[in-house]
Amino acid sequence: AAVTAVCDTNSKKIEAIKGDLQGKDVKFYDDYVKMLDDGVCDAVMVETPHYLHPEIVKACLARGIHVICEKPAGVYADQVREMDEAAKKSNALFTMMFNQRTNCVYRKMKEIVAQGGLGELQRVTWIITDWYRTQTYYNSGSWRATWAGEGGGVLINQCPHQLDLVQWIVGKLPKTVRGFCKYGRWHDIEVEDDVTAYFEYDNGATGMFITTTGEAPGTNRFEISGTKGKLLCENGSLKWFKTAADSREFSVDPKNTFGGAQLECETVEVETDGKNPQHAGIIQNMVNAILGKEPLFVNGTEGINGVELMNAIEYSGWNGGEEVTLPVDGKKYLDALNERRKTSKIKTTEDSAALNTAGTY
Repeated sequence: AAVTAVCDTNSKKIEAIKGDLQGKDVKFYDDYVKMLDDGVCDAVMVETPHYLHPEIVKACLARGIHVICEKPAGVYADQVREMDEAAKKSNALFTMMFNQRTNCVYRKMKEIVAQGGLGELQRVTWIITDWYRTQTYYNSGSWRATWAGEGGGVLINQCPHQLDLVQWIVGKLPKTVRGFCKYGRWHDIEVEDDVTAYFEYDNGATGMFITTTGEAPGTNRFEISGTKGKLLCENGSLKWFKTAADSREFSVDPKNTFGGAQLECETVEVETDGKNPQHAGIIQNMVNAILGKEPLFVNGTEGINGVELMNAIEYSGWNGGEEVTLPVDGKKYLDALNERRKTSKIKTTEDSAALNTAGTY
């Protein structure tokens, strides 16, 4: 594949990137509709502020143009559903840039859970607080950290990958959610920068999801516990604590009284294939899928799952942490979001900076 066109509404950003594309047959646009209609590309990557994702994806799909959408799929679930309906009617391929799904550790976790290696789900805990961001970061774009420009804070900007992974690896979304969100707790922003969420699953299992952009040093610790053991992902490694028997079956065995035989547990350093291609992997997969060499790794319509979870946490947070059943009522969520958008303040900021984000994720 080759880059054939670049589009941005900001001419300064277009000028900034031209130097990297010298000598290549690339066209430049400030209107994405014109770019699509000029027939200069077979596939498009949508890398824009969040509210625009479904709009641009639908425009691509309507023209039969394959599309990779950056996370999140959208700001609120109803607009994502419209995008997914457009995908079902189109012959074009649609994928999400869920680059973290390519990580060998997360792929192995999903495999172990799906094969019943943990038994029945008991608890899911993810502390993901290594997102420390400065006020300068938030001031770098007028749309950042505003209800009108971004639609949320740490949940919609930093955590879409984790909100996708937590349901992808476990194999299901929680049944109910309670979200406790702090708005502008650590920064001069109007959206959430500190979140603690509580999950309950259909089988009674529980979960915690804790995140912030105001904590340093941060932690990234992901645990999944079941009746046959526990997976622990931390510091790039994966440990599997495998019990010798199902803990519930062990519990009801009369031989195992208090103070008697203990449930033995083996700790395994889980081997993986070591592959973690990230963005390049998702892009290469799309290219291969277009050429008919392999199926899409991520079906784009799966993007709604993380948005549903994000919306549930956010809606609960807006309502004092009340219990919310998934999926959230789309109209109620959008009405509540629009109320916040009415008083949202887009910052007066120079939006021409092209930030180098290497090493920040």
